[in-house]
Formats: sequence, structure tokens, C-alpha cells
Amino acid sequence: MIIQTGQRTDIPAFYSRWFINRLKEGYVLVRNPYNPKQITKYLLNENVVDCFIFCTKNPRNMLPYLAYLKPYKQLWFVTITPYGKDIEPNIVDKRKVFQDFIYLSNTIGKSNVIWRYDPIFINDTYTVDKHIHYFETMVKILYAYTDVVVISFVDLYKKVKRNFPELKEVSAQDKLRLVKAFVCIGKQYNLTIKTCGEGHDFDAYGIDSSGCMSKDVILNVLGPHYKLEKKSSIRPGVCDCFMGNDIGAYDSCMHLCRYCYANTSKEKVMQNYLNHDENSPLLIGHIEDGDVIHQYKQISYEEITLF
Repeated sequence: MIIQTGQRTDIPAFYSRWFINRLKEGYVLVRNPYNPKQITKYLLNENVVDCFIFCTKNPRNMLPYLAYLKPYKQLWFVTITPYGKDIEPNIVDKRKVFQDFIYLSNTIGKSNVIWRYDPIFINDTYTVDKHIHYFETMVKILYAYTDVVVISFVDLYKKVKRNFPELKEVSAQDKLRLVKAFVCIGKQYNLTIKTCGEGHDFDAYGIDSSGCMSKDVILNVLGPHYKLEKKSSIRPGVCDCFMGNDIGAYDSCMHLCRYCYANTSKEKVMQNYLNHDENSPLLIGHIEDGDVIHQYKQISYEEITLF
């Protein structure tokens, strides 16, 4: 199976020691965000986990533990944007993230590390021209260490509107201008530009809209002896990704990016962060009275052949 770590929070940045403790103990517990008394147990071992997918804005805290991950396939999505502390208040110096991106690529392989430049929004500070400039500047640093760049435009979810009320949708005209410019830059540096959750509106302009975590992307990491089960898309016609089972928790990412869809408020995040115990099987808190734990049925996607 595929274990996803980044749809709800940034585990490498803030909870790497907890994650390694879970690997050592061989299991993790995940509270259902919509029915908190229901807890799912996932085994973490080489027999059932085919790949870990990490999504992070700061991989540094996980780098000392890469030896523990050697038995597993890995796919890393590292987000690096041009935004400053006004938008991403707790992101570390971007120069350090570039260094860590390069280290990851050299350590686990270029095809196992993907750069995300998203979400893209437009305002008086981060204009279309500025995005094109920043994007090309970053490409010149990273192109030798990845094959793929994922882009997407900001979605105005309820949590996003609450935490970033002045944010506006990116116009169709600005989206198209950015897509054309990014594709042109990508071709110069032999980079594939993928969209995330944008449907197929830009296919005619050279964008790869097949999904940032599509079966093909994951199989490129797993190898030819794996067969992924069929899964219906969570957003048909918009997202074609093959999502794994996420072991994170909402309202726990301390980056506190203003555009984040996973955090309700700074206060809620701080409360959960203080309730984190790196020795607990749960990311936030502990098992409580009335909790019901069920073992998830896990299988490997590897096809074993005898000859």
C-alpha cells in the first residue's frame, strides 16, 4: 500500500522524530477527522508498505533519519514558493530548502524528488511578471535535481477565506499567461510542468495534467513489478491522482501559511502542537476512553513472480 504523509500536515518539518518512532514500533494510529472516536491502525513494515509519499516545505529535520527509510520506496514533493514571511510566516530560509532539495535528490535519486511551485495567487506584490521571474530563477537552481515541477492555482476553500480574506481567484487570463510562460521555461531546462487539480484546461499548451500523484508517477518510483489497484478520483475530471492513506492530522501544521486549506486557525494549531507526544502512536494526543481502533486491511501492490 501507499502511505501518504502530507495531505493534512507537514510531518518531515515538525514531526519527523514521531514518524521514526512509528517506524521503529511498526505501526501508527490515525484518528478519523470526521469521526474522531474512530481510529485506524496501519502497520508500518516492508511487507505491506510499498512507498512513503512525503509532502513538505522543509525536509531538513527528516534528513538525519534517511537510513531508516532505506528499505522503502520514497517519493518526495518539496514545495518552494517565492512568498515571504507575510504569507508563509514560519518557513525557513529558502536557501536552506534549496540545499536540502539537492541533498535529497543526490541521496535518493532525481526521479524521487519533485518540486512544487504552488499554490499560485496574484496580488500587488506577487504579480504575474514576478511569478515568471521567480519561477525561472528557481528553475535555474533546481533543474539538474528533478524532472518535474508541479503547479496549481489557489483554491478559495472556507478555511482559506477565513485566514486570508483579501485573497482572490486567479483570473483565466493570468492563469493562461503563467502556464504558457512556465511551459516555455520548462522546455528550456528539460522539465515537465504538471498541474495539480486544474483539470485539463491547459493540455493544448503543453501542460501535463495527468495528475501530480498519478499511477504513472508512483509506478515510476515503485518499478515494473507493481500493480496499483483501481481507485476512483476524489474530484473526477479535476484530479486524477492515486492517493495513499494519510497518517497526518488537520490543524497541526506550524508553517501557518495563510493560504493553507488544512488549518482552521493559529489557535487550533498551537493547541494541537502542544498536545503532540513523539512517543504516542497518534500524531496528536493519546488514545482516550471510547475510542474504537480497527486494523486496516493492508496489502502490497508488488506482484511476486516465481520465474
